[in-house]
Amino acid sequence: MKNILKYSFIILFTVSGCMVSAQIPKSEKQYLIEFHKSSVGEQWQNTWNLKADPSTWYGVEINEGHVVGLKLYRNNLSGKIPNGIAALTNLKTLNLSFNTLEGSLPQDLFELSELRSLRLEMNKLSGTLPQDYSKMKNLEELSMFNNLFEGVIPSGIGQLENLKALNLSSNYLEGSLPKSIEKLTNLERLELFGNKLAGSIDADLGRLVNLKELILSYNQFEGDLPRSMATLSNLEFVQLQGNDFRSLNSLLRMKSQNLAVFDSDDEFLNMKFSNRTLNKTRVVDTNYEDFKRN
Repeated sequence: MKNILKYSFIILFTVSGCMVSAQIPKSEKQYLIEFHKSSVGEQWQNTWNLKADPSTWYGVEINEGHVVGLKLYRNNLSGKIPNGIAALTNLKTLNLSFNTLEGSLPQDLFELSELRSLRLEMNKLSGTLPQDYSKMKNLEELSMFNNLFEGVIPSGIGQLENLKALNLSSNYLEGSLPKSIEKLTNLERLELFGNKLAGSIDADLGRLVNLKELILSYNQFEGDLPRSMATLSNLEFVQLQGNDFRSLNSLLRMKSQNLAVFDSDDEFLNMKFSNRTLNKTRVVDTNYEDFKRN
């Protein structure tokens, strides 16, 4: 009898613990409900039963009583991302890519200090990029390609000191590449394909010592590439074609032995680097993202 009572108590304690851990603050739940409404949740591919516990909602990850992940990629989201997302104070991953969301970004999105990955690519989001990124010290991935963003890349983006991947390709961004980009010394992927970026590149790209992918193709950059680029020994994918660069001579002595793709408007350099590595593993563009990274 004692053993029965003992095991019954253990089961009851375990179930009660699970129920407690599944609870989230009222403010977090309320934002999720507002998000569901604003993005036309009844038409999602995988929708939510708002009467059920949030821990059962598709794409919602909860840890220690807080929402830490919202992963709703390829889920037929439309409408807008509502303001108030800062209520998800412990959010580490936000992936809303491959939907048809529109409108501007929530004003408080970039107040999420715990965020590690922000993926909004392949939507219809518009407006300008925020100026202040000082609260996002933990962000490692910022991907917003194939949207309708315009204006300049703000200098504040250099505040993302832990950023490893920045992809703003296929938007309508203009102006020059901010010099503050050189502060992103942990950056491994810089992809700005197909915008209206122009002018000379004043940023010291040689400081991006961990850079593996540099995609600047089909903009309006001009002048000479920074000489320091030749020291980037980890480069694997480089695409520079479709610009107005005066000279790419700074790359003649590039030290990287890992190049798999090198595309530019300089046929001599294309031949030089393609002869070094004939085994091209893939062509870099904005369409290679898939479920493996979600």
